[in-house]
Amino acid sequence: MTASSCARGFRSAVPSVVLASVAGAVTFGAAAALLAAELSIMSAGAMEAAIAPLVIQFQQASGHTVTVEYGTAPQLAARLTHERPADVIIAPAVVLDQAVAEGLAVAPSRVTIGRIGVGVFVRAGAARPDVSSATSLRAAVLAAEHTVYTQGSSGQYIDAMLATLGVAGQLTSRLVRVADAETALARVAAGTSRDLGFGAITAIKAFEGKGTTYVAPLPESLQNFTGYDGAIMTGARAPQAAAGFLQFLTTPTARRTLEGAGLQ
Repeated sequence: MTASSCARGFRSAVPSVVLASVAGAVTFGAAAALLAAELSIMSAGAMEAAIAPLVIQFQQASGHTVTVEYGTAPQLAARLTHERPADVIIAPAVVLDQAVAEGLAVAPSRVTIGRIGVGVFVRAGAARPDVSSATSLRAAVLAAEHTVYTQGSSGQYIDAMLATLGVAGQLTSRLVRVADAETALARVAAGTSRDLGFGAITAIKAFEGKGTTYVAPLPESLQNFTGYDGAIMTGARAPQAAAGFLQFLTTPTARRTLEGAGLQ
């Protein structure tokens, strides 16, 4: 499963392995002692590479069935506005702040999951540009045939970064903004060897082997991290299972999976 958000609204992702028994399973909190429940999660697309394997692990350990819907930060906010039901929300901290303020998420249940930085990628086989400093990144962007990134939260930052680098005006005709990370990665994979892409590091890592190569994170002076938190939704239909899943996200096993996907 690739890390992506959906341009045409949310899409469901239901892992195929669902175990009905928790006999002999790893216990975390009270989750393994609960009767099997159907847990609904809505998550930011940038988190998919980490959440997908964690959901499978959680199902195997708890016996719960989990459905996840992924979307961009604006899609998450829109879903909250329309009060579409879910048990757990995993979203950028700013989106969760709004959800708590509006009474749509339970504040005491909130957990910090991690943060995701922005990285650079190119077509597989293309020369990797030097992006180790603001100066070298500026040169790489100016040399690129196209600069590709999403219209999501990371893409909004790229717009600001290009302005900071003083190159936005020179790149107007060469900027390619697409709906989501998977589309951006596919666009660069099918593009030229001089195309340059920006995106969430989790999404870039998840797409490797499909036509793109991860170059490096943005230089420290320009790096932008998006923090992601999780919380139980107000009115959750399976609040105990939701609490168990959030607790699972804080375990050492889950932390290793999160870090492997590119979260800090």
